[in-house]
Amino acid sequence: MKRLKYIFLFLLAVSVFSACEEKTKETDLIADGINLAAFELSQQAVTEVADGTEYPFMVKMKVKGPSIPDLSGDITVTVAVDPASTAVEGTHFRIDSKTITIKEGENYLGLLPVTLLTQGIATPLAASPVLILKVTTASGNSKVTYSAKKTSITLNYACPSFLEGNYSVNTVSSSGGVFNANQTIVKLGVGQYLSQHVGTWNPPLNANYGFIFTDVCNVITVPQQNLADMYSNKVYSHKAGTVDPATGVMVIYYTIEFTAGNRTYTATFTPLK
Repeated sequence: MKRLKYIFLFLLAVSVFSACEEKTKETDLIADGINLAAFELSQQAVTEVADGTEYPFMVKMKVKGPSIPDLSGDITVTVAVDPASTAVEGTHFRIDSKTITIKEGENYLGLLPVTLLTQGIATPLAASPVLILKVTTASGNSKVTYSAKKTSITLNYACPSFLEGNYSVNTVSSSGGVFNANQTIVKLGVGQYLSQHVGTWNPPLNANYGFIFTDVCNVITVPQQNLADMYSNKVYSHKAGTVDPATGVMVIYYTIEFTAGNRTYTATFTPLK
C-alpha cells in the first residue's frame, strides 16, 4: 500500500511539474508572439462638398501585438483595394502609393494618404460609395505579419449643411435608460458635427463631448469612435439617421460596445427656438 502511495505522489509531482512547464511555454509563446500590421479602425467616414476639389485624408495604421517592445526596424506595408468596394478608383478616390513605412521611431504608427475626388460628382447620391482596404504584405521583421481585418471608408459627398445650434435631446437606450437634456451641437467641418452628450448617463460621461456625426444630404451617420473621447468602448451607427428639412428635427441611431453586450441608442434632437 505504501508503495502505491509513493507511486501516486510521484505521478502527481510529475503532473504538476509538467503543467508548470507547459504554462511557462505558453507564457513564452505569448511574449514572443507574432505582431500584426493593421488598420487602426474597421470603419471610418470622410465627408466633403462635391465642388470639384480634391481632398486628401489619412487612414491610420499601426503594428500591434504582444512583443512590440522587443521589435526593431521599420515595417513596410502594402495595401490593396478590396473588390467589394463600391467606390471607384479614379472616380471617387485616388491612392498615389499603396505602400507605406510604419517606423520604429514613430512608435509603429503610420498614415496612408488617400485622396477623395469630387470632380463630376453630382449630389445627392443614391448611396455613399464605400472604399474597402486590406493589407496584403508586411515585411521588415520576422515577428510581424499582417492582419486580415479590413477597413471600410464611407466617402460622403455633402450637400450644404447647417445643423449647429441648440437642441432639446431625448436619448433612449435598448437597456431601458432615458436621458433628457438640452445640448449644443458644434460644427467641426463640412457636414461634420459634435454632440454634447452620449448615451443615457446622468451626469454625462464628458460634459462637453458626446459623439461625432456626419450629415450627408439629411442622412446622419456616426462614424466609429471612442466613447466620449475618453474610453476604448466603440461608438458607431447601426442604422442611418435622418434630418427633417422642414422642422430641423434629427433622429440619430448608434451603438455602444460593452463587454457584457452592446447597447443601441435612439437620440431625437429637437431645435430650440
